Amino acid sequence: MEMGTISAAYIASAVLFILSLSGLSNQETSRRGNWYGIIGMAIAVVATILNKNVDAYGWLIFAMVVGGAIGARVAVRVEMTQMPELVAILHSFVGMAAVLVGFASFFDPTLDLYGVEATIHNVEVYLGVLIGAVTFTGSVVAFGKLSGRVGSKPLLLPMRHQLNLGLLVLSILLGWWFLNAGHDGGTLPLILMTLLAFAFGVHMVMAIGGADMPVVISMLNSYSGWAAAATGFMLSNDLLIVTGALVGSSGAILSYIMCRAMNRNFVSVIMGGFGTTTGGGEEEGEQGEAIAIQADEVAALMSDASEVVIVPGYGMAVANAQHAVSDLTKQLRDKGVNVRFAIHPVAGRMPGHMNVLLAEANVPYDIVLEMDEINDELNEVDVVVVIGANDIVNPAALENPNSPIAGMPVLEVWNAKTVIVSKRSMATGYAGVENPLFFKDNTRMLFGDAKDSVDAIRSAV
Repeated sequence: MEMGTISAAYIASAVLFILSLSGLSNQETSRRGNWYGIIGMAIAVVATILNKNVDAYGWLIFAMVVGGAIGARVAVRVEMTQMPELVAILHSFVGMAAVLVGFASFFDPTLDLYGVEATIHNVEVYLGVLIGAVTFTGSVVAFGKLSGRVGSKPLLLPMRHQLNLGLLVLSILLGWWFLNAGHDGGTLPLILMTLLAFAFGVHMVMAIGGADMPVVISMLNSYSGWAAAATGFMLSNDLLIVTGALVGSSGAILSYIMCRAMNRNFVSVIMGGFGTTTGGGEEEGEQGEAIAIQADEVAALMSDASEVVIVPGYGMAVANAQHAVSDLTKQLRDKGVNVRFAIHPVAGRMPGHMNVLLAEANVPYDIVLEMDEINDELNEVDVVVVIGANDIVNPAALENPNSPIAGMPVLEVWNAKTVIVSKRSMATGYAGVENPLFFKDNTRMLFGDAKDSVDAIRSAV
C-alpha cells in the first residue's frame, strides 16, 4: 500500500476516534461511539499491516492470533465488577509496550541520525521509556488494589514527597547524562532511569488511598496516552501520536473533573499524594445503634412514597443486582411513584461504572441523575434507598474535618425523610471509614445480599 493511501487511512481513523470520544460522552450515543472506535481501529490496523515497510508477516500473524485469542477469552469471561482492574492491567500493557519500543528504537542498528536529529530522537526515546515505565508499574499496583491483592490503605513512607522530588531530579540528571553520552554510552543511564521510573510508579500508586482509585484509573489512562504518543514520535507514526494525544488529554481532563467532584488537588494526584487524611484521624467513638428493617417494610414505604431515589454503589455490582433494581423501578413507576437514580462521580471502581450497569439493565437514561443535579432536591424525597454504597453517602466527609474523605462532596441522602441502606453488614467502605449515616434516626438498615434484598422487595411490592 502506498504511503499516500496509508496517510489517508490514518486520517480517517483519527476522525473516527474523535467521533468515538464525542459519542462516548453521552449515554444515548455511547453505543455509536463504540462502533466508531472499533471501525477506526480496524482501519488503522489494516493500513499498518499493509505498509510496504512491514515484511515479517509470520511473526505479525502469530502475535495477532495469540493476542486476539487472549483478548477474546478475557472479554468473554470478565465480569462487570472486574472491569476496573481489567482496564488497569491493560494500561500496564501500553506502558510496557512504550518501554520496549523505546529500547528497541535506541538499539536499532539501521538508524543513522546525527546532530539535532539524533538529539531529538533520544529525547523521544527517553521520555517514552520514562512515561511508559511509570505507567506500567503504577497500573500493576492499581490492578492489585482494585482486585484486592494489595491493601487499599495508602502507603505513607517517611519524607515521601522528598523521595518523589529526589526521583524527579535524578531522572533529569540521568536524562542529561543520556543525551550527552552518545549512542555507545547511553545504555547505562537509560537502564538506571527505567528502574527509577518503575520504582516511582509503584510508590506513586501505593501512596493513594482506596477510595480514590477511580481517579487513579483515569490518571493512568492519561499516562498511557502520553506513552503511546511518545512511541508515535519514536516510530514516526502520525496516527499513534494523534491517538495518544487524544487519550492523554481526555484522561487528564477526566482526572481533573473527578478531582473537582471530590474536592481534591489535581497536582497532588500527579505527585502520588492523593487520598491521605487531612487531619489527625481521631476516632469518633460510640455513634449509636443501627436499626434494622425487613424487605416487606421497605416495600410498603416505597409503594406509599411519592418520590423515591435509588443510590447504587459497588455492592450492587458485586451482587449483580442491577436487573432486579430495574424491574423494581418499573413496578414502582407503574404504581405512580416517581423513581430516580442518584449517581456519584466516583461510585464504583471507575468513572461511569454505575451508569454502565444501569444502562445494561435498561434503566431509562432520563431518570439517572448526577450528584449535582439531585443533591439539592433530596430534602423533598420520601425514601432514599442506598444499594451497596458507603463512602459516597458518608456525612463524615462534610462533618468530620479529621476524616480521610473530609471535603469530598457526597450525596446528602440523610436529608430525605427516610433512608434505607442495603448492605451485607456494618463493614466500612473501600476507604475504611466508619459511616455515621447508619446510626441516624431516619436511617434503617436492610441487611443481606443486594440482589436477594431487592428481589424480596419486588415480591412484596
